[in-house]
Amino acid sequence: MAATIKKASKDVIEEARRWAAMKQTGVSLRYMTEFGSRPTPRNLLISAQFLHKELPIRIARRAVELESLPYGLSHKPAILKVRDWYLESFRDVRSFPEIKDNGDELDFTKMIRMVKVRHNNVVPMMALGVQQLKKDLDPKVAYEDLDEIHQFMDRFYMSRIGIRMLIGQHVALHDPDPPPDCVGYIHTKMSPVEVARSASEDARAICLREYGSTPDINIYGDPKFTFAYVPTHLHLMVFELVKNSLRAVQERFMDSDKVAPPVRIIVADGEEDVTIKVSDEGGGIPRSGLPKIFTYLYSTAKNPLDEQESGVDPETATTMAGYGYGLPISRLYAKYFGGDLQIISMEGYGTDAYLHLSRLGDSQEPLP
Repeated sequence: MAATIKKASKDVIEEARRWAAMKQTGVSLRYMTEFGSRPTPRNLLISAQFLHKELPIRIARRAVELESLPYGLSHKPAILKVRDWYLESFRDVRSFPEIKDNGDELDFTKMIRMVKVRHNNVVPMMALGVQQLKKDLDPKVAYEDLDEIHQFMDRFYMSRIGIRMLIGQHVALHDPDPPPDCVGYIHTKMSPVEVARSASEDARAICLREYGSTPDINIYGDPKFTFAYVPTHLHLMVFELVKNSLRAVQERFMDSDKVAPPVRIIVADGEEDVTIKVSDEGGGIPRSGLPKIFTYLYSTAKNPLDEQESGVDPETATTMAGYGYGLPISRLYAKYFGGDLQIISMEGYGTDAYLHLSRLGDSQEPLP
């Protein structure tokens, strides 16, 4: 029995290698919005046929790459588990027959929804794999030398954002009663000020739970200003930045008799970009530490995975800080639709994070 499983997976890996060599096709936010604004049965069929061809290529690329990571990372138990998820999903999509009518399309949609759920815990599982690697690495290996791993993680997570966006968008177009102005995941009239407010409240709630008190947050910008974007992406990015700022301010002023200064969020509406600046007076980051904040192998906080028994699912615990993945992954979300994230720090004073979001919506997905 074990031999047949091994052989089956060998065949799947061979096929995945063939598909991984094929060309990916990027999609723009504008195209997704225009295409999805008329979710007719014909459009849903075209969308499913596109995904039937596109998803196996993207999934295969990640599965194959997971096989050949440096420093023995591929052999860590957590990474093997992620690779198996990708191979299983590749097999599911590949073994689905040609999509000819709307009945097929509905079955296909059910199947890819399951694929998306299967991959829910990829981020904490990858973080666990990197932890397993760090334990075994020679402590003298400098983080700069692990560049290959950082580049792999960037490609891997960027690809994951794309796969989840394509599946989520297609599945959401089946919603019989979509919220007003929403096309799948995309909100055509999203107010960045409102999203920033809700993300800030979430971050403050966590800070309150962790420290017993929390600095104030002041938001500047026109709440009536809107543009087309994916609110869940923006919420995730602002939440991460505000959480970092609150933590820095809270820890700096915890034992002080001064009142903790507020975190300031400014939303600016430019011709090309909407920029959100998150400013704090949390003491800043030394210049030597700045290059490390976008790596996956560095966090100043205790790692939540270390404190948990292996039986605990890391995805269910949102802690104030931990995997050290918040910033690098937030930057990928920004870049996914043509934006960027920059951090500028004044050591001894505080940090400014600039989140640039492209408002033209024309940029193609950056396909790793």
